[in-house]
Amino acid sequence: MAETSEQNAQSRAIAEEQEFVSYAYQALDKQRQYYDEQLRKVRAQGGRGTPGQVSERDSFATHYEDNLARLRNVENRLVLGRLDSQDGAVHHIGRTTLRDVNNDIVLTDWRAPQSEPFYQATAAHPGNVRRRRHIQTRLREVIGVEDELLTDSGEQSDDLNLTGEGALFAAMSKARDGRMGDIVATIQTEQDRIIRSDINGIMVVQGGPGTGKTAVALHRAAYLLYTYRERLARSGVLIIGPSPIFLRYIDQVLPALGESDVVSTTVEDLLPGVRVTAHEDARVAELKGDRRWVTFAERAITRIVEKPRRSTASITVNGKKLHLTPKMVEAAQRRARRSQKAHNQAREVYAKYLVERLAEQLADALEIDLSNNDFLYGDIVESIDARREINLHWLPSSATTLLTRIYHYPELLARIAPELTEEERQLLRRDRNSGFTRADIPILDELAEHLGEFSSDAELAQERAVNEQRRRHDSYVSETMDAMGLGEGIVNAGDVADRLYGDRSADSLADRAAADRAWTYGHVVVDEAQELSDMQWRMIARRNPARSMTIVGDVDQRPDGAPAGGWKQALGALGEFTRIDELTMSYRTPSSLLERAANVMTHIGHPVRPIRAVRDLPDTYGYDETTAEQLNDTLVKRIAVESARLDAEYGTNHGTLAVIVPTSMRSTAGSAITNHPDLAQWSIDSSGTDVSQRIHVMTARQSKGLEFDTIVLVNPLSLGDEGPGDLYVAMTRATRRMAVVSDAHLPEALR
Repeated sequence: MAETSEQNAQSRAIAEEQEFVSYAYQALDKQRQYYDEQLRKVRAQGGRGTPGQVSERDSFATHYEDNLARLRNVENRLVLGRLDSQDGAVHHIGRTTLRDVNNDIVLTDWRAPQSEPFYQATAAHPGNVRRRRHIQTRLREVIGVEDELLTDSGEQSDDLNLTGEGALFAAMSKARDGRMGDIVATIQTEQDRIIRSDINGIMVVQGGPGTGKTAVALHRAAYLLYTYRERLARSGVLIIGPSPIFLRYIDQVLPALGESDVVSTTVEDLLPGVRVTAHEDARVAELKGDRRWVTFAERAITRIVEKPRRSTASITVNGKKLHLTPKMVEAAQRRARRSQKAHNQAREVYAKYLVERLAEQLADALEIDLSNNDFLYGDIVESIDARREINLHWLPSSATTLLTRIYHYPELLARIAPELTEEERQLLRRDRNSGFTRADIPILDELAEHLGEFSSDAELAQERAVNEQRRRHDSYVSETMDAMGLGEGIVNAGDVADRLYGDRSADSLADRAAADRAWTYGHVVVDEAQELSDMQWRMIARRNPARSMTIVGDVDQRPDGAPAGGWKQALGALGEFTRIDELTMSYRTPSSLLERAANVMTHIGHPVRPIRAVRDLPDTYGYDETTAEQLNDTLVKRIAVESARLDAEYGTNHGTLAVIVPTSMRSTAGSAITNHPDLAQWSIDSSGTDVSQRIHVMTARQSKGLEFDTIVLVNPLSLGDEGPGDLYVAMTRATRRMAVVSDAHLPEALR
């Protein structure tokens, strides 16, 4: 009878919540219908009318389009849960705030202050909460509810401080599909505390494998965009990940949380217009990441493109001999530097000063009054000899051209970097057409900061004209939007002016920010941050002068292992600005796999921080020892066995499997796996870039930040030789099972 009573109670609860969920979706549909109808009306008017009328219509269109996109993105799992207060009040929590026809709140956004108890209340500290209910849905149907009576005196799971254990374990038990999902329905108390932390300052979130640090960082970005909408409306949020495949892995999370004004990129793609096309070994990359390049870049400006004049040059203009002296050049350079403009923009100040001095000489030689003979300035400017001698000591340049010259000509590198040894300078030497590497990007950014924009005179004139046109219209558009009560911090005058008068009418804030090297963001999120160089951190800091950052990672996952100084050392110059928080519970990785990884790391002399796991699973490990000759055959057999396991549990081609190999085996292993007939029934990605496939072949560094149902680890001791942190990363990617294939004898920790 007890079981029947419980089932009846569950059925009644599901029916009760189904009624509410249907009501919430009705409110969602009505909001969508309203914005859709209004947008159609605006579009039907076309581009007719005065510029003012067009801008007014475009203000409306922008507002409607953005709201429609937001409402479409929250369709799935709209309702997350419900709070019953001790005073009898009931509040439902969801992905966005919804109101009914009377403007009363139907659903409260999970980020709103009123929703905090849903994630923070515990049996020990319930506050005003009597009951918390997690609501599980599929499309628009309620399929389950889970209640926690926080005022009940019965046993609670206070030790792990979990909320919604059933919902949490259900989420963890699902097969991975190659993309990260949001955790908004299962945010835990320690995660919620970090997500809702103040926006100011630099927060470092240290979290071991499976602690949800990436999910926390993304949900924090969504929370900040919601809470500080006005502050972030024009600046946006920058998210920096370790690899393109990682960005594809997370790209659905923020839209599902109702946010899109985010730029997601890697460090190597942070400089617009420059692409990484070359690679180099770790020693050269480390040399380029050294903070001494700040000094080298400054010297490159003053010793190469602003080099001093050593002797007087004679110039003939209108038959008169003029003299360009070192003292004149020095004075011009000094005046240009005092302008506080970047090198390329200060060139006008420098050149103007010298043209004036030479024109004075020419006027004296011709014995005429310069003030009444302005044409003399033109004579100087038109003189090829004068232009050449003036430009020689303030050369306009782009960062890419300058760095290419520095690497190509040993004498230039010696001029700016005498501290480097001859061997180090030889390591940096390369041909002109070699392309740029990942470690070059921060150096290019440093040079670009000194040089400024590099544009032709015609381009500069066109840009000035466009900016003037924009300036004239911005004021009107802003007043129009204020009068109409539009935007709410999401759409603003600049957005509308971009559509009306710019050449990027369809660009979002994220598009504009990504294309602008000088863009400064309101907040920056850096994931897998533990291994960035000093120069990379300097590049990131330049894009966030407000020092408002969320930095997440695990120092134990650095390729070389945790630095002696921890995060303070890993962050370089930013270390002094940080506060450090820690995630201590692993929600993803079974405890037996975490324990095995910790034992292996101790075995190789790099012990890691202890982590507690919320669960374990049976049969999480298997291994094969073989010979070098039989390695590929053994590997294929193991992949087939593990793939069949996934098929049996989740269905054909559901669930994901990563084959993690040493870098030296990447190509041969990928080819052997892709072309083997025994694996033909499963989809395979051997490039390490397609997150939608079943089987992925990748290196440990490519797997960083990702998770898979199963991993097959090849020659783990070789991975440890590449970097102890790489081995730790590889051993902690699985949510269910790990298998090892090795052609070397395995230590006891891996047997």
